[in-house]
Amino acid sequence: MTSGGDHIRGEFDLVVRGGLWFDGTGAPGVVRNLGIKDGVVATVSADDLPVGPGTEVLEAEGRWVMPGFVDTHTHYDAEVLVAPGLSESVRHGVTTVLMGNCSISTVYVPPVDAADLFSRVEALPREHVLTALERSKTWKSPAEYVDALNALPLGPNIAAFVGHSDVRASVMGLGRSTESANRPTRAELAAIDTAVEKALDAGFLGVSTMTNPWDKMDGDRYRSRTLPSTHASWSEFLRLHRILRRRGRTLQAVPNLNTKYDVAFFALASTGLGRRPMKTSVLAAADTKAERWVNRIFGPIAFVANRIGKGAFRWQHLPTTFEVYSDGIDLVVFEEFGSGRAALHLQDEIDRNALLRDEAYRRWFRQDFEKKFSPRVWHRDFDDTRIVECPDSSLVGRSIGEVAREKKLHPVDAFLDLVVEYGRKFRWHTVIANDRPEVANRLVRTPGVTLGFSDAGAHLRNMAFYNFGICLLRRIHEYEQRGNPVIPLETAVHKLTGELGGFYGIDAGHLRVGDRADLVVIDPEGLNEDTDRYHEAPMKEFGGLSRMVNRNDAAVTATAVAGEVVFRQGQYVPGFGETVGTGRFLRAGVEERGPAPVRTVATRTEPVRSTAPSGSF
Repeated sequence: MTSGGDHIRGEFDLVVRGGLWFDGTGAPGVVRNLGIKDGVVATVSADDLPVGPGTEVLEAEGRWVMPGFVDTHTHYDAEVLVAPGLSESVRHGVTTVLMGNCSISTVYVPPVDAADLFSRVEALPREHVLTALERSKTWKSPAEYVDALNALPLGPNIAAFVGHSDVRASVMGLGRSTESANRPTRAELAAIDTAVEKALDAGFLGVSTMTNPWDKMDGDRYRSRTLPSTHASWSEFLRLHRILRRRGRTLQAVPNLNTKYDVAFFALASTGLGRRPMKTSVLAAADTKAERWVNRIFGPIAFVANRIGKGAFRWQHLPTTFEVYSDGIDLVVFEEFGSGRAALHLQDEIDRNALLRDEAYRRWFRQDFEKKFSPRVWHRDFDDTRIVECPDSSLVGRSIGEVAREKKLHPVDAFLDLVVEYGRKFRWHTVIANDRPEVANRLVRTPGVTLGFSDAGAHLRNMAFYNFGICLLRRIHEYEQRGNPVIPLETAVHKLTGELGGFYGIDAGHLRVGDRADLVVIDPEGLNEDTDRYHEAPMKEFGGLSRMVNRNDAAVTATAVAGEVVFRQGQYVPGFGETVGTGRFLRAGVEERGPAPVRTVATRTEPVRSTAPSGSF
């Protein structure tokens, strides 16, 4: 059987041979051969396909061939400018990433403002974010921003939200936009609307916003103020909602994670009773250790919004254990309470250590830490930690709580002593959420819960979920082998690909005849414990910062974007992300099934395709 058989008369650029093929629609996998020509799937056939002298061959027998994963929650906005290959995502089969989340983007504000918005919130080195923007920013409008991205040698495809904080700060000024006493004038509200409309005209997915008060500004001018979007009134939000509803675009929202009350506001905003529903994607469905009851609310809220309210409400969910690492006290969870924020406000290590030694401060920290019923995401249990690096090697492998008992100290005092003595050389680990497999499996099955929230490109020293898709497939495969399936494999593939492309209105997530050939080849034998192992790698673009990464290359045999194999057997093609660019900016609501248009990138020094008639992996 052949689909698209008229295309087989010409020579294929790429043939993917003998794999279990999933098209991303949720249909069961079938063994097929794929012929790819000019960046598009030309044929899907049960018969052998002709291989010419210029055809590259991927041998996929015993492996799964599926659309490349869609990562719906990244913060690559700065990294893409200096390392456009976005290799850590491509390495794990991601072929489309969504940027501009959590109210922060780099479309409108000047570089120094963007650095102040991004760096502390997303735990990125401010000096490198600022340098990347100052060297790269040539755009003055959303359309020019799209052109600037398309001129880069992109690895994956890019789609983007425009950030509410970005727009608000560009209209009001960063200082005024971060003071609740300053309300935008009527003219400024109109200017915010116009800026959003221009972004939507350029193909942006919609608007991202944030009402969570943890997230603080960096820099010296407005340090520790909350982001501009947290100062917006409900009437300002409603203006944005009317635009998004009319244009059929998406609101990406982070609610107040302390009170959680405004989740109801976002759920209600998505409803479609007597009006067009507004697509709304909210962070995040999780089984937190701090509040074990919370995981029960996600299904009912989505049911009420979608089934009763006829809405388009979705939760974002990380389909793996949410574990974090911290160098000393440099971790966003300390922004949850006042004493933690006070420490993170201080940039100078000497000043910070003086504060941490102060007994009055320690009493304050202990009071915050021991509040039983304060809203939280972090469990604040120092017994549920593990020291992974420390100049005192005798402490490695132990919990902070254990060290406290040995020294006959309150756990807070033991922790602060370690931070003061060793600073960022004291590195520790804990699990925040999604540690119970049975609950995680239920969340994956829950209607209204979508997969994503990798936070790729952010928190470079704190967490690494670039391989979230591989983690889900490993779990699905293992439970299937045990005879206790969570969801069918084809459903898991759909949830990582076609479901996301469809919801956000972008041409991504499918692998049918006529679709752009963005694909990943998975070896189920490689879905093993390597997915959970810890790795670090230097990031030369950010001054050699050693960031957390994932390394489970036995799982991903190959990744192709627009029909070009860019990663295979643990190696990128020569020039990847430097002279070889395969991705493009995907505009919302526009079907762009062919290869990327010609872009201004450096001349390739090496061909992307092998000229050998067959090269099996």
